[in-house]
Amino acid sequence: MSTVHVVVFFTSFLSSVLFPGSRLRQEDSQPRIAEHPSDLIVSKGEPATLNCKAEGRPSPTVEWYKDGERVETDKDDPRSHRMLLPSGSLFFLRIVHGRRSKPDEGSYVCVARNYLGEAVSRNASLEVACESTINYITFSYFSHLSS
Repeated sequence: MSTVHVVVFFTSFLSSVLFPGSRLRQEDSQPRIAEHPSDLIVSKGEPATLNCKAEGRPSPTVEWYKDGERVETDKDDPRSHRMLLPSGSLFFLRIVHGRRSKPDEGSYVCVARNYLGEAVSRNASLEVACESTINYITFSYFSHLSS
């Protein structure tokens, strides 16, 4: 028996023990991040989307983590202002930011999982724009247009 056959047999056996009812199929593949999230600067109270698209077979489930902690979405808490979109992206109905509490600002990653493994996206930062940041971006944009 070749090494490849042993690995396939062992993987198939292991998956049947760990995931009863699921069988390793030749066309199954571990998750892969096809679209990584990008850094965002968003005004307080505005909507925002951190994109993430994962591929794999079976289709992977996607979870988001902010600063190492799992992000709760509307599936976890119907009152949440964050929604996990069918594509895997994280949608904010409005960015929440206060003087003492900055629950949306931070570093985010998406994690895609299926029974064959997991894939982790690159980090993306979400920053809340303050008045001076907005003025600077506006000034830079118009300065660029006039030159």
